[in-house]
Parts: sequence; structure tokens; C-alpha cells
Amino acid sequence: MACDSSFLRQLALRVSGGLIVSVQAPLGSPLRDPYVIAAMAEACLANGAVGVRLESPEHIAAVRQRCPSALIVGLWKRTFTHSDVYITPGWHEVQSVWAAGADVVALDATDRPRPDGDSLQILLQRIHQELSIPIMADVDSLISGLKAAELGCAWVGTTLYGYTKTTNSFQPPAWELLTRLKADLPSDVLLICEGGISSTSDAVKAMYEGADAVVVGTAITGIDHQVLNYCKIINQIQSKN
Repeated sequence: MACDSSFLRQLALRVSGGLIVSVQAPLGSPLRDPYVIAAMAEACLANGAVGVRLESPEHIAAVRQRCPSALIVGLWKRTFTHSDVYITPGWHEVQSVWAAGADVVALDATDRPRPDGDSLQILLQRIHQELSIPIMADVDSLISGLKAAELGCAWVGTTLYGYTKTTNSFQPPAWELLTRLKADLPSDVLLICEGGISSTSDAVKAMYEGADAVVVGTAITGIDHQVLNYCKIINQIQSKN
């Protein structure tokens, strides 16, 4: 059963031409507290973000409680020793993210083997049949993006460009991939530019290159990374003096 088309159109209207902020924090960071994540998400939404991208059912539930009307793209990062797929890798993670309050579930839509052995096609078929929910396909290439659209994903994002074995020689943002996806994806599939957007000029370029919406994370909410980077550069200068 396909996701309701009117609901998909409503989602598209809410996000088109807008900024989605990825509000996440690394393991071990004090920012991973659900209260802190929810506060950051509320600040983003209050200042014009059209939605937030959140990791883990706990954080999704916290933001849903604090910001009932927020548009939430949810995912759950889980690592497995026998698979490189970690963004919402299987059925259990999809169910949990959706139950926590996500409006759209994001998952790894590359062709890499999944932890449970199921193919992407089998997972998506089950999602469509049993949940009928909007899926954002995090992809790394034109082939995976087109395949995801063919399998019924409502959104396609350039999230994994530069982060898989076949693309790790490339540096995001995925400008070339973005333009190719724009040319070849069906017109009813939302194209999201995510990964490496670190300035307002990058965000503007993404829109000009065809993105329907832009996801920015580290450059806005990545306090741990940003502070570490500043300190590293300052310390390098100090060591030369």
C-alpha cells in the first residue's frame, strides 16, 4: 500500500525551498541529552527552519513532545560488525523511529549488504505494505538514488555521498550528483541536498543546482566538532610562535 499522496504533497509544501536542520550530537557529548536536543530543535524551528532531522527514537520523542507541530525526519544510527549500513538499517529501527513520532523515516538506501541480510527492496516492500509511511532515501550515487525512487521512496537525499567505499574519494557537498539526480528523478520525488553544507553560500548553491530543500547539521548544531576545530587551529598557530 503506497503512502497517501495528499500527505506527501503536504510534506512537500512544508519543506520545499526551506532549511532542515540536523540536530544531532556524538556519543559521549553532553549535548546528547534529550532535553538539550529538544531545546536546540525548538530554537531552529523558532528561527525559520522548516523541519529537523533527528537521530534515535529517544530524541525524536523528546522533540515531538516539546514541539508537537514540528516536521521531523527521523533515523536511528546503529552499528554492526558485519555491515557498513548504520542509518536505520532494518525493520526494527524503522518501526521504532516511526512510533517515536517521525513524519518521514530516513534510511540508508545504498546497495551495501544490510545487517539482517535483507535487501533494500525487501525492506521497502515491507514498509510500504505494513506501515505505508514516507521514506527519505540516503544515497551515495545516481544509481542508488534512481533505484530508491523506483522502489517508492518519497524523498532522495545526497547524504552518503563521500561516505561509502565507492565514493570516499569524493568530497561533499555532492554538487555533481545533485544535478544528475535533478535531471533524472521523477518530478514527484523530493530532492534533498545533505552533507558538507557549511555556509549560506553552499545552501544557496544547492537550491540553484536543483535541491528542493537543504539539510545542514554540523555547521549549525555541531558544537563539539566546531569547538574542537577552532581549538585545533588556534593550537597549531600557537605552536608555531
